[in-house]
Amino acid sequence: MSVEELPELLFAVADGDRAAFARFYQRTSAKLFGVVLRILPERSLAEDAMQDAYAKIWRNAAGYDARRGSPITWAATIARNVAIDLRRRERPGGRVRDDDFDFDAMGDPAAGASAEDRAALRACLDRLDPDQRALILAAYLNGESREELAERLGHPTGTIKSWLHRGLARLKGCLDG
Repeated sequence: MSVEELPELLFAVADGDRAAFARFYQRTSAKLFGVVLRILPERSLAEDAMQDAYAKIWRNAAGYDARRGSPITWAATIARNVAIDLRRRERPGGRVRDDDFDFDAMGDPAAGASAEDRAALRACLDRLDPDQRALILAAYLNGESREELAERLGHPTGTIKSWLHRGLARLKGCLDG
């Protein structure tokens, strides 16, 4: 089975096809486990997150929209969010620190994230003001919402949105530069 057949499998899963779900799992579990392990290096927690992620995929397969992305991207997003939620529950303070994150392990070479891309991202993040960097990583690495950041930092949500926008613009300028 090829990657091109994943949408068909996911649509069959939406119809309750257990055999299609087993094939979808076989085709995607290695990639999703890699995504989860980057967030939860503790194997037992990663395995728990995988079980939760696939349960969520089974329940929400009907919500998959091929116009919004590939099945593997959709499933990886679910797995990532489940892992982040589990990490928050397991760690005091609920947040992953950016120094816990292995930038060299991020990305999938098949998705275009080369070693050079990762190095460039790390270098550009290092050029940001430390507060700006922390804000961007809290939002995009840890998955904190603007509202959560506003509450935690004691600033209006609109201010957080502006700071994120400016930080991302600087990051984009650096990466494009």
